[in-house]
Amino acid sequence: MPLTDMPLEQLRAYRPETAAPDDFEDFWAGTLSAAREAASTAPPATFPRIEDSPLRTVDVHDVRFPGWDGQPVAAWLLLPRGADAPLPAIVNYIGYGGGRGLHTEHLLWSAAGYAHLVVDSRGQGHATPDPDPVPGPHYVGGFMTRGIDGPEHHYYRRLITDAVLAAETARSHPAVDPARVIVTGHSQGGGLALAVAALAGTDVAAALVDVPFLCHIRRGAELAVAGPYPEIAHYLGVHMRDDPESVFSTLEYFDGLHFARRAAVPALFSVALMDPVCPPSTGFAAYNHYAHDDKDVVVWHFGDHGGGRGSQTLHQLRWLADRGLAPDHGQRQGA
Repeated sequence: MPLTDMPLEQLRAYRPETAAPDDFEDFWAGTLSAAREAASTAPPATFPRIEDSPLRTVDVHDVRFPGWDGQPVAAWLLLPRGADAPLPAIVNYIGYGGGRGLHTEHLLWSAAGYAHLVVDSRGQGHATPDPDPVPGPHYVGGFMTRGIDGPEHHYYRRLITDAVLAAETARSHPAVDPARVIVTGHSQGGGLALAVAALAGTDVAAALVDVPFLCHIRRGAELAVAGPYPEIAHYLGVHMRDDPESVFSTLEYFDGLHFARRAAVPALFSVALMDPVCPPSTGFAAYNHYAHDDKDVVVWHFGDHGGGRGSQTLHQLRWLADRGLAPDHGQRQGA
């Protein structure tokens, strides 16, 4: 995708005034209250260690924790072997269409000395089904319009709830320092990290929001030429030609702009200027609205939806260390 969105100087000032639904805060407070009540009566989180993992410097745990409606959500917990607890923890949300995958695909953060919780995405990964019915028509094969008839049934109500409860699960583990839990993700995962930065408040310490999806959703639907946003345009073109506002009124409950205004923790964003999936103006809109004073954004001028890839991770490691969120120097790591 060429530079067809906005020049960088305009992106840095782009701050669209979109209003959250009047009951936005009540909707999420009620959602999370009901989810925590359901979780309290569901089987508790379990962290069995994988005994036959070929890894020698990492202990891997095959996690299940209660998410939306008490339904079990899968995750990997990777702990650097021999490190002294409590550890800072990375809670990692996954991009659209993917899941937690194999534990051998997630070794960087534990190699850096962090506890690392890799959260499966319901209905997208292989280990966490999404058993809730989908009322009404929707774009078949995608998630953006599942339950589009109203926010109470929408897919992202369930996924965002899972993300909040994943952070709470990480904080509860004895190997984790509950004051140093960081949420992170790329694309959809970045949108989830942004939502948790608002909904979990200071229960998390920071957010790493990488080329975020689910931000300024209407503009994404108007501009994106790849990825999930075109699902919305396709659905509207077939089903809702005369009433697009009802669709966008549902999606407002899940838009990162409204979470950004309520964020309570430091954050490092990234935006790629040649991103065909999450146009850069959508990421900058969320960044410019982000409420916490301690925020920064890394701009990848020739980046596609991969953003800065491994180079962004180096920025993240240094940024966390500057804020006292790296593993302590006194923590040892054995072979």
